[in-house]
Amino acid sequence: QVQLVESGGGLVQAGGSLRLSCAASGRTFSNYPMSWFRQVPGKEREFVAGIVRSGSSTYYADSVKGRFTISRDNVKNTVYLQMNSLKPEDTAVYYCAAGRWGTVIVTSGASVEYWGQGTQVTVSS
Repeated sequence: QVQLVESGGGLVQAGGSLRLSCAASGRTFSNYPMSWFRQVPGKEREFVAGIVRSGSSTYYADSVKGRFTISRDNVKNTVYLQMNSLKPEDTAVYYCAAGRWGTVIVTSGASVEYWGQGTQVTVSS
C-alpha cells in the first residue's frame, strides 16, 4: 500500500506563491499517476492538477492553468505543486492523491486509490 503525507501549506497574501509537497511511502511510487485536489467546506472535492506515472504529461483545471505547476521526482517518491499568483479563491484544503494501478491520469475521485490527509492553504486579500 501507499501512504501519502502533504506539507508546505500556510498563509500567504494574494499574488504570492507557495510550494506544496507530497511524500509517498513504498517502493512502487512510479507505478501510480498522481494528482492534487482541493476542497472548501460545504463543497465537493475538485480536481486541480494531475501527472502521469513517468511525469511526461500534465493536466490542469482551467481555474489554475498558467498559475500552478505539478511535477514529480520518482527517485525521491515526491510530488510537488508550485502555486504562483495566488488568489483568495484558491483558499482550500489541498489533498494529494494516488490513482488506481493501470490508470493513466487521475482527474476524478472515482479513480483515486489513496488520499493524503490534506494541508491548509489560505490566501488573504
